[in-house]
Amino acid sequence: MSNTRPELAAQRRTVSGKAVQRLRREGILPAVVYGHGHPSESIQIDARVFDDLRRHTSRNTLIDLCVEAGRPRPVLVHEVQRDPLTRRTLHVDFFLVTMTEELVVDVPIVLTGESPAVDKHGGTLFHAIDSIKVRALPGDLPTSVSVDVSTLESFDDALHVRDLALPAKVTLVTDPDETIAKVLPPRIVEEEAAPAAEAVPVEAAEGAAAPAAEAPATGGRESAAG
Repeated sequence: MSNTRPELAAQRRTVSGKAVQRLRREGILPAVVYGHGHPSESIQIDARVFDDLRRHTSRNTLIDLCVEAGRPRPVLVHEVQRDPLTRRTLHVDFFLVTMTEELVVDVPIVLTGESPAVDKHGGTLFHAIDSIKVRALPGDLPTSVSVDVSTLESFDDALHVRDLALPAKVTLVTDPDETIAKVLPPRIVEEEAAPAAEAVPVEAAEGAAAPAAEAPATGGRESAAG
C-alpha cells in the first residue's frame, strides 16, 4: 500500500438487480471490481465518500481499495454510470491493476496561458482533442498533461500532440501529428445593402387618367357585385 494513494473502504455485496435501488436510497453505491484473472466481485461503497474522492482525484489516480478485512489493492476507476437527469452516481466499475504491467489509458489535456491570436486579433480558440492515449506503468500514469497556448500568435499557428512534454517513463500512443488546438479567425458577417430602386417616371398620355393606386391585399376573395 502506498502512503500517497487515497484509500477507499468497501463491503461485499449480496444483492443485485432491482434490489440495489434500496441500497442507493440508503446512500450506498453498488460497484464491481475485476481485472488480471480476478473474478468480477460485487461490492458496495459509501456514495458520499466516493463522490468526495472523485472531486479530489482524476481518472488515472490509483486508489487503494480495501474490501472488508482484505488487504488494500490498487485499482483505477474504469467506469462511472450516472443518472442522465440528476447526474447522481449509480454504479462504479473498478479495475484491479498490476503495478508491474503497463496500461494504455486516456490522459486529459489541460490548456494553459493566453493566445495572442485570441486576445489581439479576436480569434476563437478551437480545442480539437481533449485527451491523448499513453502507455505506462500504473505508478507512472500522469493525471493530466498541460500545454501552453501562448505560442498561438496567429491564425496559421497550431499545437500538435508532438508539442506535449510527457514524463520520461510515459510512451505516447496517439498520433503525434494530430492537432490539439488552433485559433480560428473571427467570422465576418457582411450585410449586403439592398440596391435602391430606381425611380422610373410614369408619363401618362395626354388626356389619359393616372393609374389607380393598387389596393392592399386583405387575404380574402373578392365577391362579384350583384
